[in-house]
Amino acid sequence: MTTFITRFDTSGTGVRLAVKDLIDMAGVPTTAGCRAVADTASPAKADAACLAGARAAGARIVGRTNLHELALGVTGENPWFGTPVNPLDRRLVPGGSSSGSAVAVANGDADVAYGSDTGGSVRIPSACCGTAGLKTTFGRVSLEGVWPLAPSFDTVGPMARDVAGLELGMALLEPGFTTAARAPLRVGRFRPDADPRVDAAVDAALAATEWEVVDVALLEWLEATGAASILLVTEAWSSDGRLVESAENRIGADVVARLRLGRDIDASATASALAIKGRWQERLAEVFSEVDLLATPTLTVFPPPLGEGEDLLIARCTLPINLAGVPALSLPIPSSARLPASLQLVGPLHSEERLLAAGRVVEEATS
Repeated sequence: MTTFITRFDTSGTGVRLAVKDLIDMAGVPTTAGCRAVADTASPAKADAACLAGARAAGARIVGRTNLHELALGVTGENPWFGTPVNPLDRRLVPGGSSSGSAVAVANGDADVAYGSDTGGSVRIPSACCGTAGLKTTFGRVSLEGVWPLAPSFDTVGPMARDVAGLELGMALLEPGFTTAARAPLRVGRFRPDADPRVDAAVDAALAATEWEVVDVALLEWLEATGAASILLVTEAWSSDGRLVESAENRIGADVVARLRLGRDIDASATASALAIKGRWQERLAEVFSEVDLLATPTLTVFPPPLGEGEDLLIARCTLPINLAGVPALSLPIPSSARLPASLQLVGPLHSEERLLAAGRVVEEATS
């Protein structure tokens, strides 16, 4: 079985929860999907802070889900623990890094899964597997006890088959969470270059909601993507570079290469990227003064075959959202292809309640 790195026998009536194996659980080693980590890991002394609500609610943790090693990859392929099987087509990548979490909810092994999202790691596998995922506002969910990748980007969020599951997941992460009563009325549509079938699916889903949809130009999008890439890998080297130096042969070659990119970025490039980050956050604030939400595809393509998934590094519409720190929802939507497309709805800081209300409208309109 490749969906889970560790399975647990559970009984009872609580919510079945799958937990990505970079979130500490008391008494269980955290592997981060990496042999170099797993070989020396000791059982965690305490739960990560984000598990407190699930414990209090009596959730049943069914297992620790597999992931793209160290959460630094988009395909979900793992050379040490196997690759979770995409439930839509076993020949396709499941997406990463929270691959096992997406597959667990898609297959019905869990009602809710926790994933982490640094550059799209909740939304990309959700898009690849035809499930729903919520990237939370940076800082909204505690990262205490979560294996770090890029600390100024890292977030934890819920994954599920549908919006109702995401609402349940948010209530576990944040007891008392409730979805807003009002859905947005005005949505900005940003159009990155995409497969025409993906583009048409997004347009059709938005049209079905009967919201007011207006095109939004984001000339800074590619610049923000580049800046996010620089900052993410720079921080990743700070977090995990020691593993390369001590145990390179127990880390996948793709992850080693990305970590070394971070090592080799100079201070001037980092400073420039930080300046771009500030301007990008200001630009999105302007956008959200004019529209309630922003809509894009989650991926500009359909999930690629195993072994060819690096194309998702270019096809993801997720990195600029992490750079801004704002929340985003990914939902499967019908397409003219044999696979669903995925809609990404982006909101201003701390708008998860409105995003999920909007997600309900999309589900009802496209069902």
